[in-house]
Amino acid sequence: DMAEPFFRILDAGALPEAGNYETIDAMTVLTPHDGEFSRAFPDATGERTERALAAARACGGIVVLKGAETVIAAPDGQLAVNRHASPFLAKAGTGDVLAGMICGLLAQCDPSGGKAMFEMVCAAVWMHGEAGIRIGPGLTASDLEGALPAILRDLYG
Repeated sequence: DMAEPFFRILDAGALPEAGNYETIDAMTVLTPHDGEFSRAFPDATGERTERALAAARACGGIVVLKGAETVIAAPDGQLAVNRHASPFLAKAGTGDVLAGMICGLLAQCDPSGGKAMFEMVCAAVWMHGEAGIRIGPGLTASDLEGALPAILRDLYG
């Protein structure tokens, strides 16, 4: 009896050690910042986009390399760069909120197909950036949740 497929989000301490990728598959999203990325993927070289894509191919999961320009890379070569963000997101806890937002959107995907998975991850990253822009200076991680209803209303009417 096979277990049902499920999505996994790995962030911070849950990220793999260098080369230890056997628990990662196409249903996994990794959300490192640059320091965490360097520890998990020390052999990745080049520009951020090249490194993220190499890491996604090496581990088999989607890599969300967080930063002023967040890179989203999939093992099949899909690549997106989100420049729609705010410097005020560079605070403790905001990455945890992003991981939760990714979880919430992935919960709407069919885990057996995963076709919309990359798009949902990109949407979460964009909405996270939009929330940071709307909140502005003084942003705390707990403020992000409150910005989402208005963002969704503006997107979907």
